[in-house]
Formats: sequence, C-alpha cells, structure tokens
Amino acid sequence: MKNLILEGFMGCGKSRIARALGDDTGMEVIDTDALIEKEQKKQISDIFAAEGEEAFRNMETALLRDLLKDTKNCIISLGGGMPVREENRRILKELGTVVYLKADRDTLVGRLERGVEKRPMLSGHDLEKRVEELLAARKDFYDDAADVIIDIGEDDPDTISLRIRKELGL
Repeated sequence: MKNLILEGFMGCGKSRIARALGDDTGMEVIDTDALIEKEQKKQISDIFAAEGEEAFRNMETALLRDLLKDTKNCIISLGGGMPVREENRRILKELGTVVYLKADRDTLVGRLERGVEKRPMLSGHDLEKRVEELLAARKDFYDDAADVIIDIGEDDPDTISLRIRKELGL
C-alpha cells in the first residue's frame, strides 16, 4: 500500500492523529519533524536559530527524497511548512495519499497559545495575526498537495482517524 501522508498547519494535530491512525491500522508512523530533530541532534527551533529557515527547508526536502526511495505502508506526519515548496508537493504525490487536516484560525490559535516559543515561525509575533498570515500564504499549497481534505473541527484524534479511514476505505 502507498503511504498515508498528513499535512496541515501547526497545531492541527498531525502528530497525534498519525499516532491514532497507527494504532488503528498497525501502520508505522513517521513524524518528519521528529526525524529531522533526531538526525540533526537538535530541536527545530535551534536549527532555525543557528542555520535559518532555508537550511531547515532544505533538510525537509532531502528527507522527503530519502523517504521516496524506500518508504511504504507508513503514516507520515509532515511539518506544517513542508508543502510550500513545489518540489516537496511533487514528491508527496509520488510518496502516497495526502490528507489535508484543515482547521480554522480560531481553533489553531487556541491550540498554539501553549508552546509558541518552540515554534520558530510563530515566536516573537502576534499569534493571531501570524497564524492568519501563514494560513493565507499556505492555503493554496495545502490544497494543491491534498488528495483528501478533512475539516478537523473540534473532533478528537480517534474520531478524525475513523473519519480518515472511512474516507480512504482503510
């Protein structure tokens, strides 16, 4: 089976939903942010601070190229900005079925209020304004990469896992 790829904005629950899907399907779960942190032996916020966003985005693209070589039957949770690059969207289409976990601004802001300092794209900004700006900038990229769009609403990860499995016939 192809991979199942979860994309969406920071705070939409990609990692938690991926774990729920993994529990429900028995598929291995890969979190791209966690994998980059493990490979680099530092937190993403430290990568941004030391090397900058472009270096981090290059790491994401390199990771996707590696996953494309030999990853099958996995659930892959992406970093929120990964679909922005055109090359990444092309690779994602080859890698598997992309599910966009869509959330509205207010839901995201409520979830992101805790832990902003760990999110370099948000740290030091007015949270509501920054989320709105980034959502607007990324919307078309998320839509373009997506095979399926799931509006998460207020549902918990287990309910969203069930909705995804029904939608995809898993």
